[in-house]
Amino acid sequence: MMFIFYLLAALIGALVLSYFIVPQWLYKMMTAMIRMRGGMRQKAIRAGEDNWPYLEGGRPDGLPIVLLHGFGGDKDNWSLYAPHITKTHHLIAPDLPGFGENDRSLDRDYDIATQVHRLNAFLDAMKITKCHIGGNSMGGFIALQFAMEYPDKVASLTLFNNAGVVGSVNSELAVAAEKGENSLALSSLADVDRLMAFVSHKPVAMPKNFKKIFYADAAAHRELLDKIFWQIAGAGLNQPLNDRLGEILAPTLIIWGRQDRLIDVSCVAVLDEGIRDSEAVVFEETGHIPMVERPKETAQAHRAFLAKH
Repeated sequence: MMFIFYLLAALIGALVLSYFIVPQWLYKMMTAMIRMRGGMRQKAIRAGEDNWPYLEGGRPDGLPIVLLHGFGGDKDNWSLYAPHITKTHHLIAPDLPGFGENDRSLDRDYDIATQVHRLNAFLDAMKITKCHIGGNSMGGFIALQFAMEYPDKVASLTLFNNAGVVGSVNSELAVAAEKGENSLALSSLADVDRLMAFVSHKPVAMPKNFKKIFYADAAAHRELLDKIFWQIAGAGLNQPLNDRLGEILAPTLIIWGRQDRLIDVSCVAVLDEGIRDSEAVVFEETGHIPMVERPKETAQAHRAFLAKH
């Protein structure tokens, strides 16, 4: 018994020490543990010009679910969500070009149409001829346009607070963008707290050393992130897909957080009315990332929808 006590004390001490001395290692270890909980393993595949890192887990039978992260995110945006999906479904979550461990070259375009075609190359490389596809924010914009361009490959579409349409009310992000301001840009370490409060209705406090890791990555790719933001914001504001929603043939689930400050909840009505075979779920006390803020409830709605299709 005493041995176990000393072992636990030593382990806790090592973790505390590593937080201060090697926080990057501890951060990676915690990320690996979260992935493990959802049965997700990191893999990579060459598709076109890019080497795509992705997470994969769950049951190998049935059509896969391919989920796309939002702006500034990466494949691990779905790691908290995975445990509620992989027990019954096959899940794939890639790093999109421009983000995570995918290519982040500044001299390329990352507009939605280009990303849609890159995504198609990724699915071809994976030998996926049909899948359930979904995405959050920017990833939802890509998934929405993908369903228009490649309808035969989409069994169902799930949109998590997606960009790409304009609602009846301008969000805080849209108002700022019209003034030429990027509300998602980080100019200091203190901006990390502001960003977390912006995307989440009730943000979870992030330890300072982890904030430094998050900020360092954003700072290292500041010019690229700004370029991608304006390519997406420009398309969303000036060329929204509102008038093309009738082209969606796949059954569609729309999931939103009522308190989203980036993309207003009024977009739900636009999507639900424009897409013929659609249903919508709006969570209260939830912001822009329901799959992170309410993973269990969001996955329950997602699984119930998939059971029908």
